[in-house]
Amino acid sequence: MQIWIDADACPKPIKDILFRAAERLRLMLTLVANQPLQTPASSYIKTIRVASGFDVADNHIAQSVNIGDLVITADIPLAAAVIEKGAYALNPRGELYTQSNIKARLSMRNCMDELRGSGVNAGGPPPLSQNDRQAFANQLDRFLAQHLKA
Repeated sequence: MQIWIDADACPKPIKDILFRAAERLRLMLTLVANQPLQTPASSYIKTIRVASGFDVADNHIAQSVNIGDLVITADIPLAAAVIEKGAYALNPRGELYTQSNIKARLSMRNCMDELRGSGVNAGGPPPLSQNDRQAFANQLDRFLAQHLKA
């Protein structure tokens, strides 16, 4: 198993949690972004810089992910793509996207996108809170405990 991070929009506290997990569990962690990234020196952590452009990082992750990998992303279309390939997706607030919930999340995202396109200011997500960080860390720990014992 490898962990992939959609790193352009991933909050630093979430990256820090993932850096510690990669070191502790000796898991490969790959950050994909269209800008330079700073990471701790580690043989388990690497970065891939892709060209700038709409969905370039997402497309790279979707093409590179393997069955059983974990992708950290708040991008619902990317989450749907990796789930379709047999991988897993976890958002930075601790929600694990699954076959059973991704279609509803994608429909809601498309609806909100249409509202914004028609001029309705639907706002964005609130800033990442300490509770969000804890929810992410807890869900990551549960996921890794379940999937690494196999």
